[in-house]
Amino acid sequence: MKSEHDIEALRYGYAIGKTMADKILVLNGPVLNMLGVRQPKIYGRETLAQVEADCRKLARRLGVSLDFRQSNHEGELVDWILKARGKVSCLVINAAAYTHTSVAILDAILASEVPTIEVHISHILKREPFRQRSFVSEAAVGLISGFGTFGYQLAIEAAARMAARAS
Repeated sequence: MKSEHDIEALRYGYAIGKTMADKILVLNGPVLNMLGVRQPKIYGRETLAQVEADCRKLARRLGVSLDFRQSNHEGELVDWILKARGKVSCLVINAAAYTHTSVAILDAILASEVPTIEVHISHILKREPFRQRSFVSEAAVGLISGFGTFGYQLAIEAAARMAARAS
């Protein structure tokens, strides 16, 4: 009898065995450690720890491994992106404020050659004009914006499908 994971894998075309291609790196930029407290009318009341738990639960169900991190420091994010080259199948990133300002993160994504999915909790195109510009989008294969923290799960799902197609 097939396990729930095997049935899910067959239904969606995921690779059943874990390989390097089954690894997803999720990076969170500055002030996302304050999720649940900071501007709850915009970002909701869910904490980053709750978002991580939901993402890990989904990743287990999909048979992929997940590395979930947060930093308030641009250089640390850049280092993590560059170290991902050849080690993960997909990068999911909410660069937060660095989305709108960081050429360094854009350059790191391009240099890493890791397919990247950009995630934002709020709908950035409906925000202030300075938040509507995204350097990350110039390198990302896709953008998920405006679905609240559920956007992370949408990104994990997309990343798992991309990994399955690549393997």
